[in-house]
Amino acid sequence: MHFINKKPEEKRIDLDKKLKSNKILRVPGAFNPLTAKVIEEIGYDAVYVSGGVMSNDLGYPDIGLTTLNDVSNRSKQIARVTNLPTIVDIDTGFKSCKETIETFENFGISGVHIEDQIERKRCGHLENKELISTELMVNKINDCVNAKKDKNFKIIARSDAKSVEGIDKMIERCKAYIDAGAEIIFPEALENENELEKVRKSLNSYLLANMTEFGKSKLLNYKDLENLGYNIVIYPVTTQRLAMKSVEDGLRAIFADGHQNNIIDKMQTRKRLYDLVEYEKYNSLDEKIYNFNTDGHE
Repeated sequence: MHFINKKPEEKRIDLDKKLKSNKILRVPGAFNPLTAKVIEEIGYDAVYVSGGVMSNDLGYPDIGLTTLNDVSNRSKQIARVTNLPTIVDIDTGFKSCKETIETFENFGISGVHIEDQIERKRCGHLENKELISTELMVNKINDCVNAKKDKNFKIIARSDAKSVEGIDKMIERCKAYIDAGAEIIFPEALENENELEKVRKSLNSYLLANMTEFGKSKLLNYKDLENLGYNIVIYPVTTQRLAMKSVEDGLRAIFADGHQNNIIDKMQTRKRLYDLVEYEKYNSLDEKIYNFNTDGHE
C-alpha cells in the first residue's frame, strides 16, 4: 500500500501535458522506490529507470543481460510509490516488443525508450557499438506503437548512430523513427551545443537529452538545454553514483575506525527515513503501527 493519488492513466496525461508546456522536464533516475519518493518530494517532473542502473544493481555490466522480468518488476515497484510519470529504458526491447509494451503499460509506466543497437548492447557512451538496420528498428517501433493501448503511453526512440555512422546518418535514422510513430527522439552521446542544435533544427519531434556523468556529452544546465529546444533532460545514473560513493566511503571508514561514530552525520536519520516512507499514515490500517515518537532520532 502506498499513499499516492494518481492512477497510471492520469500520470500519462500529466506527462503529455508537461511535454506540451514548452518547459523542459527534469527527470532523475531512481535506482529504487525510496529514491523515486525523494525525486517527487524535491519537485522534479518525472522519474527515470535506467537499464544500465538496473544491470549495475544486479552486479552486471550494461551489456543486455537483464531480462524483461528484471526490469519490469523493479520499474513497477518504483512507479507505484510516486504520483510522477515514470519513463523506463527497455534497451533493445527484450525478446518481444509487443510483450514488453503490454507488460510496462500494465505495470503503470508512462513511457519507454528503445534503442537501435544490437541485442548485446553497451552503454551509449562507449566505443565500438554495433547497430541494427534502420528497417529493423522501424519494425520494432511499429510493434511498440501497435501494442500500446493508452494513446498517452509514450514510445521514445533512442539512436546510438552518431558515434557509429555520424550525426547526419543518425538524423536520417531518427526521421524514419518519427515516421514509424516515435513521439520522442533520444539522440545518444551528442557531445556539445552545436550537435544538440543541429539535431533540434533537423527533427520535428520532442527531444530528450542525456546528461550522464563521465561520458561523451558536455554537462549542460537544464536552462541551456531548454533554450536549445530540448523537452526532457535525464540524469540516469546520478543517484546510483551518489549513493554508491557514499556507501563505499562509509564502509571504508567503519573498517578503518572500527565504529561508525565519525560518519553519523553522513547518514539519513531514522526520523527522515520514517517521514519519507510515510510511516505514520499506516495508522489508517492499524493505529498500533505508529504509536511511538521519533524525538531524539534526528
